[in-house]
Amino acid sequence: MGGPGTGMRDLSRDNPLSRFTGLASGYAKHRPSYPDVAIEFIVRHCALGPDSTLIDVGAGTGISSRMFAERGIPVIAIEPNVEMRRKAEVESLRPGAASIEHRGGTGETTGLADASADAVLAAQAFHWFHAETALREFHRILRPTGWLVLMWNERDESDAFTKAYGDVIRTAPDTAAVEGPRGNAGEVLLTHRLFQNAERVAFGNEQVLDEEGVLGRAFSASYAPREPAAAAAFATALRQVFARFQADGRVALRYVTSIFVARPRK
Repeated sequence: MGGPGTGMRDLSRDNPLSRFTGLASGYAKHRPSYPDVAIEFIVRHCALGPDSTLIDVGAGTGISSRMFAERGIPVIAIEPNVEMRRKAEVESLRPGAASIEHRGGTGETTGLADASADAVLAAQAFHWFHAETALREFHRILRPTGWLVLMWNERDESDAFTKAYGDVIRTAPDTAAVEGPRGNAGEVLLTHRLFQNAERVAFGNEQVLDEEGVLGRAFSASYAPREPAAAAAFATALRQVFARFQADGRVALRYVTSIFVARPRK
């Protein structure tokens, strides 16, 4: 069992360590959070508390790390991109939050000790890992009673604005190559030989945005166009979609937050 399924691009070969360089500020400002009900499901399902250790792998600018720390759960955030990690380190936490320890490392090589984690989380990140190598690493660092959690926000294009926004996103040349593998990357966990008691749950999510927010959200993607003429055309198309759907200067970009959970098989 390797990365993505047969005939599908293995994104772990697409320079995941540096392709987000230059995007940290936009990522931190414009990426969606996760719904409270999803985080609460993970906390409850995995029996996490102040004595737990949660490893957030591919933590980026710390969006998911902070949501767990602010619920009193200590986090070790693993992020290979130095710029993203530094941005996460300076983001503020609410008073009373648990600690977040930021470290370098990858999904395939976390640098952590055997059986040191009560939960391993990959939020909006697992599709960038080599699936088989990362799953072996997660199995190694999880305690026998621990849980692996894979989580993604994916656009819910049953919503008209979100579909129109997605149509613009798909005009970028690399969109299909990234979004295709990402869409089903968690399925491997449901039948993997190293894990058991696997299941998938889903929750609704939305991001209310003004025009600047729509542009920022789109350009925070690593596959958004960067060449000036292409970027300008992309921005114009996004503004047109925003103008069609906005009400009082706002639109709602809708998502399905998918969560895959499983226990290590020993």
